[in-house]
Amino acid sequence: MSTIATFAVVALALLHVYILALEMFLWTSPRARAAFGTTEEFAAATKAMAANQGLYNGFLAAGLLWGAFASDPVGFQVRIFFLACVAVAGLYGAATASRKILFVQTVPALAVLVLVLLAR
Repeated sequence: MSTIATFAVVALALLHVYILALEMFLWTSPRARAAFGTTEEFAAATKAMAANQGLYNGFLAAGLLWGAFASDPVGFQVRIFFLACVAVAGLYGAATASRKILFVQTVPALAVLVLVLLAR
């Protein structure tokens, strides 16, 4: 895999580690509330649910990192699978929660997927 494609996969993984931190540990903080457009009351009431979402973002990050550093052909298969998972999760989030998710999650995942496929 090209260096650029590897860097892009790792960058996307780091984005999901950041989302994990916001959802699992910082959900009620002003930074997370601003990022997700929630009120203090809503954040307090949904803290456990957000932590669960954060855990799933952590799984996506772990899979992306695995794919970035695993040898091919497994590495390539893992990259494709987890990039598709990120894109689908973003589509669902955009349809059900906020259109912003389309641009934060789906578009980057699809761009990285194109880089990975071109690097093959």
